[in-house]
Amino acid sequence: MRLATLRLTEGTVAVRLEDDDTAVEITGVPDVGALLAADDWRELAAAADGTRHTDLAPERWAPPVLRPGKIVCVGLNYRNHILEMGRELPSHPTLFAKFAEALVGPFDPITLPAHAGEAVDWEGEVAVVVGRTARKVDEAGAREAIAGYAVLNDVTMRDYQYRTTQWLQGKTFEASTPFGPWLTVDAGLAGELSTHLDGEQVQRTPVDDMVFDPVALVEYISHIVTLAPGDVIATGTPGGVGHARKPARYLAPGNELTTTVTGLGTLRNRVVAED
Repeated sequence: MRLATLRLTEGTVAVRLEDDDTAVEITGVPDVGALLAADDWRELAAAADGTRHTDLAPERWAPPVLRPGKIVCVGLNYRNHILEMGRELPSHPTLFAKFAEALVGPFDPITLPAHAGEAVDWEGEVAVVVGRTARKVDEAGAREAIAGYAVLNDVTMRDYQYRTTQWLQGKTFEASTPFGPWLTVDAGLAGELSTHLDGEQVQRTPVDDMVFDPVALVEYISHIVTLAPGDVIATGTPGGVGHARKPARYLAPGNELTTTVTGLGTLRNRVVAED
């Protein structure tokens, strides 16, 4: 089952995708995050029979979860990315946060800020979406807490990121992080993550190259803070980022950034300059 959030003339609505051309409203539910707050969300989504939408133009797609209570991000979680950055494999996940204001829809533009647009990098990632409350869970509980997966690109302002030893300031610029296109429910995670810049492949790695897989991440984070339905975990990026290249390569106005995860869909985002 695939669940998404569509923009209406006024507001938004959660939908179940019947196929690539038809979305069925889950009546009265404004986004997937609100749906996940219901204990019986799977049954509600499966039984939904509201208005059918066949106009699925790119601008209609919102982030599946509009305002996650938490977006927990994982740094240095793919072996090939850790090696390209010249670091050792970690013993524990490297965590930082992102705020909901950073999220944009799966086909929205990425705007380069006038004051921070000179070293903007791509980071294709798998996003884990939480479907039930998780606090100090074990491996089995962590697996049960995962509602499904989506695609995310942790677009990063490298100059701001490396101003200090704390990364957050380069990671959560407003309207910088495409997320979607939908939540794939109860999916297994397999295959590859790939990122393309203007059609050129810049990242391609099997998702099992993660040091800490989604279940391990949910278990670990739940011992730090309670994870709630609709919370998002960005699981880290593989090798191939622009900052690690020699010479470094960054996003520029006019680029098209495409991020794909096998079985989870594709983000497609134009890069534009701030007015």
